Amino acid sequence: MRTRTLGTTGPRTSALGLGCMGMSALYGEADRDESIATIHAALDAGVTLLDTGDFYAMGHNEMLIGEALRSAPAKAREQALTSVKFGALRDPDGGWAGYDGRTAAVKNFAAYSLQRLGVDHLDIYRIARVDPDVPIEETVGAIAELVEAGHVRHIGLSEVGANTLRRAAAVAPISDLQIEYSLISRGIEDEILPAARELGIGVTAYGVLSRGLISGHFSRDRQLAAGDFRGMSPRFQGDNLRHNLDLVEALRKIAENKGVSVAQIAIAWVLEQGARQGADIVPLVGARTRERLAEALGALDVELTADDLAAIESAVPAGAAAGERYPQAQMAHLDSEH
Repeated sequence: MRTRTLGTTGPRTSALGLGCMGMSALYGEADRDESIATIHAALDAGVTLLDTGDFYAMGHNEMLIGEALRSAPAKAREQALTSVKFGALRDPDGGWAGYDGRTAAVKNFAAYSLQRLGVDHLDIYRIARVDPDVPIEETVGAIAELVEAGHVRHIGLSEVGANTLRRAAAVAPISDLQIEYSLISRGIEDEILPAARELGIGVTAYGVLSRGLISGHFSRDRQLAAGDFRGMSPRFQGDNLRHNLDLVEALRKIAENKGVSVAQIAIAWVLEQGARQGADIVPLVGARTRERLAEALGALDVELTADDLAAIESAVPAGAAAGERYPQAQMAHLDSEH
């Protein structure tokens, strides 16, 4: 397994991380045994970065990861790094009620995450979305206090813009920014990614397959399960979906010419964007099964030439996607979009 370092102050991690959200929430039912087997397979393959959020199915995802870590071989367990998002408020019916970045709340969230994961520290800790009522300096300062106390190793951020990134970095060292980045979500290239690189902050890129949209496995007639987030996602609706899947078919031709899958070329493209600037981007792959994990890991062996990159750019140019990446109500919570 190749490795990359998250920024100038962050940990050294596997070149691919495993995003575990879908094993508990937002994509319909998941198989618990297969989820644990997938985490074990990832650890066995050398994947060290496990990403979660304390609000994914109200703690279920953290408990699932904790169970997987307890039943993994000791060496794999010791090498695993936990990346945890906090701050999202839920209600008993699964609804969303905003974000809380106050100092007391940050420490409260961390205490519960440590217990559910069954670990003595969190490797990277970050608020999922900026609390509009709390200065980012206060939230980051609270995490810095957890670092000083030994409960957290590194401070991360999630979905913040360049200005917020600078304000946070002035308070304490930031290891990485977690933000959506893929062939069809390239908004960070204008200001956010340059700012992160200027500040020595790495990027953990989620949504590299756009929630399966550019995986090569999604079809126009696919019926989504109840509770699947994609049922509300603008990019999966009507004409938007048809347009976006046409982009996938253009990408498929390039992948087939290289003898790889669509998912592999899409992941390899994100890896290549990081490799150009000192290997500062770590894609998170949301594999829920061992089969999808194996496919994603195959992206590490895909070498993209200058001609390949030009062909990909022609097939899926920046801004080519139809539809926003989140419903409008959720877009309003993204500091990165303002």
